[in-house]
Amino acid sequence: MSEKTVAILCGGGPAPGMNGVISGVTIAARNNGWNVIGVYEGFSHLAKGEKKVTTLTSDDVSKIHLQGGSIIHTARFNPTKNEEHLKTAINTLRDLGVTHLVTIGGDDTAYSASTVASYAKKNMGINFSVVHVPKTIDNDLPLPEGVPTFGFETARQVGADIATNILEDAKTAQRWFIGIAMGRTAGHLPLGIGKSSAAQVTIIPEDFADAKIGLQTVVDIIAGSVIKRLADGKGFGLAIVAEGIIEKIPEEDLSGVEGLARDEHGHIRYAEINFGELLKKAAIKRLAEVGVKMNFVTKDIGYETRCATPNAFDIEYTRDLGYAAFEFLQNGGADAIITVVNGEAKPLPFSEMLDPVTKKTAVRFVNVNSVKYKIARSLMTLLEPADFEAGKVEKLAAVTNLSVAEFTKQFKK
Repeated sequence: MSEKTVAILCGGGPAPGMNGVISGVTIAARNNGWNVIGVYEGFSHLAKGEKKVTTLTSDDVSKIHLQGGSIIHTARFNPTKNEEHLKTAINTLRDLGVTHLVTIGGDDTAYSASTVASYAKKNMGINFSVVHVPKTIDNDLPLPEGVPTFGFETARQVGADIATNILEDAKTAQRWFIGIAMGRTAGHLPLGIGKSSAAQVTIIPEDFADAKIGLQTVVDIIAGSVIKRLADGKGFGLAIVAEGIIEKIPEEDLSGVEGLARDEHGHIRYAEINFGELLKKAAIKRLAEVGVKMNFVTKDIGYETRCATPNAFDIEYTRDLGYAAFEFLQNGGADAIITVVNGEAKPLPFSEMLDPVTKKTAVRFVNVNSVKYKIARSLMTLLEPADFEAGKVEKLAAVTNLSVAEFTKQFKK
């Protein structure tokens, strides 16, 4: 084994381009005489003292950047929740001869990596140089303005392709689809999918200033879009709704959901909540109340995007990130998140990126004052104040069984 050994591991959910980072790190390290090992399933085996690893060579990774997924898999295991797990993970890395560690993941993995490095040094006298490569299709990590998290661009493209296809289905069958898109806290991915696919309406958490919003508010946005389209002679459409909207809805409004299961990091397991079906039933009921019959179909858009074959942007971007991560370690760097800005590597120290209280990075929300957001909104079919002016509102009310006055009372927000 060479004097310097870099280990690579992936944590959290998959994202297109993970293999590109693995490839970039491995080739750069091997070209400089370093040993490289891939650790399977994140910290999960290390914390049990299991050396489930594989040696990585340049030949092993020469083509993997063209593949989705991760050749060393991934896992949502948090070693910081149990001190014995933390110590065991550190000792296992030491026994493997690891001197440097590259982690690939979101903010939970970044915190785990930061804690492993600091605990090893302060409590065990072991020095690991750690660098983290940020990954999430949600694009919600606080990277410099205009710098996406890797995997986002591919996920948006794949999601938009799916949305475009179901919108054509909606047109052909004359019905509406409600697509629930991944996006736990921020709405970058749903907005990108909706805008790219020309969805009639996209609803994201950033649309609402209040911490909580009633389910009825969300349903009325969809119902309003349906009515406006019908008034224009169009009996079909697509609503893209961010899964994170559910966190803004009071739990009493989610009475149809039995128990909100959460993962070990405290996040709601959205896959176990049929949010689309909840919205579908509520929208059908709301429209029936005003004399409108509409057929809805729901579609979750998310898991199909996570292990998709990365597009050219993410292939190049992730290989750059992998190379930059190794170069940072080679030059003596440690304890930072690596980014590439305007073609230059830019490390962001853990101390500046991770909140010591929440143990997470700040969330990068969609900028509702940006031109991109304003254009997206302008392209949607939404009930606007101008729609309630005389000469316009009558046409909308005529689609329903409501008088103009009652329609205005119920739908003008």
